[in-house]
Amino acid sequence: MTAKRLAAVVSDGTVRAVGRDLIEIEAVAASWAEYEALLPRLRAASATGIEMGDRRCTVTLRLGGAAIREDEHDSVTLIERAEAALANARGNGIDGSVPERGAVASELATELELAIERGELLMLYQPKFHVRRQKVTCAEALIRWRHPERGLIPPIEFIPVAEEAHLIDRLTLWTIRQVIEDQRKMRSLGHDQRLFVNISGQLLADAVFVREACALVASSGATLGFEVTETSVIRDPVSAIANLQVFADIGITIAIDDYGAGLSSLAYLKQLPAVELKIDKLFVTQLTSSNRDPLIVRSTIDLAHALEMEVVAEGVESHAALALLTVMGCDMVQGFLISRPVSIDALVAFLDDESWHQGGQENRGPFNRLAPTWKRG
Repeated sequence: MTAKRLAAVVSDGTVRAVGRDLIEIEAVAASWAEYEALLPRLRAASATGIEMGDRRCTVTLRLGGAAIREDEHDSVTLIERAEAALANARGNGIDGSVPERGAVASELATELELAIERGELLMLYQPKFHVRRQKVTCAEALIRWRHPERGLIPPIEFIPVAEEAHLIDRLTLWTIRQVIEDQRKMRSLGHDQRLFVNISGQLLADAVFVREACALVASSGATLGFEVTETSVIRDPVSAIANLQVFADIGITIAIDDYGAGLSSLAYLKQLPAVELKIDKLFVTQLTSSNRDPLIVRSTIDLAHALEMEVVAEGVESHAALALLTVMGCDMVQGFLISRPVSIDALVAFLDDESWHQGGQENRGPFNRLAPTWKRG
């Protein structure tokens, strides 16, 4: 019903329901202003509610969108940007969109190039908590940009610009160097956790980047992991899979990020040299309020274990979700329940503090009491 109402608003495009609570809209806009004007019309189309027998249900849209010029149309890039914008909208509670391409992006690209040289970038780290071991075993590195005038710029705004301006290789190499340095600091303070870096799909077929990244990691003795999405592999599967194997051969752990959110395919999954699979937070945040999401998560965990992968659930924000994931056999969890992304110094302090570990031990009782409920379900 909601999809039909939205279709009436989108005159030049397609609207289709692609999930229980997900609608995909593809439209052609003559300008960025026309695209932005479409968003309130879509929200208004769903605001009247739906009659369900003797009840009236309201529908709330969380909109995340992306745009790309017609002369550079790339469906994979467009899907990636739209998924990132939707994830940003869900996480922040506000609508998200990728910045307009053109003059604004060009200016931002120039400033980003200078930011790399001036040290305006910083790394934050979000720990991954191993459920069975009851300890943090690794962490994901998340880049941020401290702009001198605009303040803290999130990656949803500058990563697409870096990709389009061909700066993503320099940005990622800077990230790897910084993560190596931060890991040395952690080791000197008694913490030897593997740190994971997100790798853009553009770089998986870039032979020069692969050589430079391998040289950095191999010469440093660092224990790193690279997180990639399946969607990124689709650009050039042969080169991507071959280069991921090159990374794996020198000891870099390969993790599949955002599994289930995009173009997930068993055909690619079985070919990737990955030892870790991250379930997208789209399924985790509604784990305790959905009938289908627990089934999807449980089947994904079983599949990953059959392929000898460990499973990470991202977006864990409640003890109830952690309880279900524990019973399902999920290996690791990541999310605000454990920790928000923090600086390297704060991460070390977090690891030094034993109180969170004791809290995890105390919560085992409630987790176990929920096990029969899940199994009956």
